[in-house]
Amino acid sequence: MEITEERRADVLILRVIGKLDASTSKALEDKILPMISSNQAKLVVDLSQLDYISSAGLRIFLLAAKRMDASKGKMTLCSLKDSVKQVFDIAGFSSFLSLSGSTEEAIKSCSG
Repeated sequence: MEITEERRADVLILRVIGKLDASTSKALEDKILPMISSNQAKLVVDLSQLDYISSAGLRIFLLAAKRMDASKGKMTLCSLKDSVKQVFDIAGFSSFLSLSGSTEEAIKSCSG
């Protein structure tokens, strides 16, 4: 798994590339949670290049969502492949996480 980041004004965009599972989820956790703790209020996570997610990966997004809510921040996940979106749907995560079809929509969602 690879994680890249880009900043557009006050929105931080993380791109998660590859597979997010038990062996790689710690890297994402170590990247995303400190950002939230440092008051990164607007976060977009681009999953367009994420090929697979396990329950360990879902756990990271649950933790991040809880911390963003506590800090009054906004996190939006975007560009999920159908197979990844299906995992979010089955797990019920689509009902409480903000999901967008594109990076641009996600940036607007975080800024709005």
